[in-house]
This record gives sequence, C-alpha cells and structure tokens, in this order.
Amino acid sequence: MDTSKEKTGWSDEELEASVDAYLKMLVLEQQNQPFNKADENRLLRKGPLSKRSASSVEYRMQNISAVMDQLGLPRITGYVSAKNLGSGVIARIKEILAKKDMEAIRNSSRGGAQLTRLRLVEPSAPELNDAPPGVLNPKLTNATVVRLSRKLNVKKWVLKRSQGICEGCGQKAPFQDADGKPFLEVHHLKHLVNGGTDRTSNAVALCPNCHRRCHYSSDKDEFTAKFYSSVEGLEAE
Repeated sequence: MDTSKEKTGWSDEELEASVDAYLKMLVLEQQNQPFNKADENRLLRKGPLSKRSASSVEYRMQNISAVMDQLGLPRITGYVSAKNLGSGVIARIKEILAKKDMEAIRNSSRGGAQLTRLRLVEPSAPELNDAPPGVLNPKLTNATVVRLSRKLNVKKWVLKRSQGICEGCGQKAPFQDADGKPFLEVHHLKHLVNGGTDRTSNAVALCPNCHRRCHYSSDKDEFTAKFYSSVEGLEAE
C-alpha cells in the first residue's frame, strides 16, 4: 500500500466522509444506477480525504464493507470485506453508521425505501458568489424511518428533574413550546441504537445546541462524560 500520504490517523470527519460516500454508492447500486468507484475515490481525495492515497481510501471502503457484514446490512458488491480490522476502527465506523437511518439501509436492499439525508461528498466547498440554482418544484420521495420505542414517563421525569434548565450548559430552555413549557430535548447518553437503556439513569434534558453537540461535535465524548459527575443519578452503561 502506498503510505506516502499517510501522515496521521484518520479523523472522525474523514471516516464520516468515507461512510457517506460508501452509502451514496450503495444506494446507486441497489437502484441499479451506474457509478464509478474510481471517480468517487478521486472526489474524496480532492475534498475531505486530501491527505489520503487512493489505495488507503479503497481499503477504508473495504473496512466499511466488513462492518456492514458484521451488522447484517447490505454492502457494495465491489468492495470485499477487509480482514483483521482493529476494534477501534470498527467501533468508530459503527458509531457513525448509528447516526444514519440503518433500518432504511436494510430495507433498501429489499426494494423498499430510498435512503435520504446522506451528506454527499463534494470536491470542494461552493463559493458564496456561485449560488446553486436549486429546484423550483422538489419531488416527494419516500423514506422509512424506524424509531425505537420509548417510555413517555421517563421523558417526563427527566424534563421535570431539569426544572427547565439545560443539563449541559446550565442555561434556561431557549423558548417555550406550544403548551407554554420550557423546550428541552431528552438525550440518551448511551444511544438506544447502541444498546443503551431507556431509563432516567441514562438520560439528560438538553437544549437543542447541547443535544447536537452530544452527537456531532469534535468533543462529544468528553462533553458526554461530564454528565456523570454533574447530574445526580446517572449511571454509565
């Protein structure tokens, strides 16, 4: 493998860009639409994977195939599953996949719903003076969204515990909902899709900003870990 460009470990942003490109190609394959793996590889290296070689991007796609196999999800036919994956890489790819609509991925292989809301890889960020034309009449598409069953009384209890104060930043709820109650979102510290429990000991009440920080920020793990010492009654799972 050409390692001349392999200077550092893969960042979360690089891994997620790889997963998004993989899922994009998977959708095209399942819809019998043409795509070119070499072109997608090149797009990635022109953009978010500019530090990576073509062979390392190819191998990363094989890593993703291996994880898809482990999860019982469909994979791209042309990417054979890599062997001897490190547990750290497996866990990180699974965490990224957990943020996607995995049930829709599974259904799409059965001729079901199309995958939506995937961030497609662009070769470079658009210039502000070069706004895209957009679409005048967007077409409706169908998508399957599967939600895990949750107990309403757990949500109510966690919101009551917060007393209208975000348990992440300590600020008041940013606004009131239609019923005049402070608007906060209940977040499970160990995600339900990853086997977390729907109990008050695994849930916090957060403003939308802190909630997104738990999912998408570069310090999400450190930020999440602080809750166990700042909020009484939480238990790490």
